[in-house]
Amino acid sequence: MMLGDLGADVIKVEHPVGGDDTRAWGPPFAENKDHLDKNHGESAYFLCVNRNKKSLTVNMKEKGGRRVLHDLVKHCDVLVENYLPGKLSKMGLGYKELSEINPKLVYASITGYGQTGPYANRPGYDVVIEAEAGLMHITGEQDGKPVKVGVAITDLTTGLYTKSAILAALIQRGITGKGQHIDCSLIESQVASLVNIASNYLIGGQEAKRMGTSHPSIVPYEVLPTKDSFVMLGAGNEGQFSKLCNRMGLSHLVEDPKFKTNTDRVKHRKELIDKLESRLKEEKSDYWLEKLQDAGFPYAPISNIQETFNHPQIVARGLVHEIDHPRAGKLKLVGPPIKYSDAEPTIRLPPPLLGQHTDEVLREVLGYTFETIQNLREEGAIGV
Repeated sequence: MMLGDLGADVIKVEHPVGGDDTRAWGPPFAENKDHLDKNHGESAYFLCVNRNKKSLTVNMKEKGGRRVLHDLVKHCDVLVENYLPGKLSKMGLGYKELSEINPKLVYASITGYGQTGPYANRPGYDVVIEAEAGLMHITGEQDGKPVKVGVAITDLTTGLYTKSAILAALIQRGITGKGQHIDCSLIESQVASLVNIASNYLIGGQEAKRMGTSHPSIVPYEVLPTKDSFVMLGAGNEGQFSKLCNRMGLSHLVEDPKFKTNTDRVKHRKELIDKLESRLKEEKSDYWLEKLQDAGFPYAPISNIQETFNHPQIVARGLVHEIDHPRAGKLKLVGPPIKYSDAEPTIRLPPPLLGQHTDEVLREVLGYTFETIQNLREEGAIGV
């Protein structure tokens, strides 16, 4: 999808029956405006990650279906797949086979554990990797059980790493004229995303622990309770801590030797947080959000999803796009989150219906005749 946002023509290859599993991951589902169509609308889950794609339905188990993909590879720059290692090779669709058809092909494999190693043949799932690769261990309240992140963050991180790898491989291809195989795994992407927590262990031998919203190396830097809810506060240096204390009417803390430097504040974390909490609980969140405005240190309310989309900055930046969907009608989606000075990534295509572009791709990209397409359909090689 991110490559599609950048202008790539993306063809999503799906099984003719059911297609992408996420189409059925609901409720909620978008409303089906066609009352003669008995199918329910697309799932909100599917709609959020499939903009700027065309849907081609192919049965890879049929010889004709594999022939379609072999022909398609001749015209493509990039192939992205997420099958277990070796599965596509058994069908003649692995990197070795397809690179012989198109030596310039960049072939990106996304798996749970990578193409090699003792766990290579295990399927990978976001929440499982969160548990296995350290993220769940550090997420949650200090005295609570491990919890997952609220979205599939390991999947998202892996996608970001893969996108960067694909772009780098395309740049290299421009120099060498050759494509290559990219091997990207959920587990390695997750471990790489441990960043400072990983470094604390590798360099300092420091085992991590769950700390809620607090930071292991910065104090204060966490969600704190007010009289009626919560606010997020942070002070990453002495100047910010001084401004925070002054705005909260706690200026005497600035000169307290126990809180003089960040190292001191980390050492006396509980005592300082208790003092800040006690003061914050004297007033409601709205009072503090107004009091702390333009103070020179980070702070924020805890917004729900409605408040997030009503945020004046999100509205001003035009992040939400309204599009026309062939089944749902008018539909709101989160658009590309990047702004460019000389380009404007847009939602050119709504998330596709299953097989919506099968005939179009076969005719316009592969040059198949009407008769050829009909024969493939009769063979069960492509969708109806």
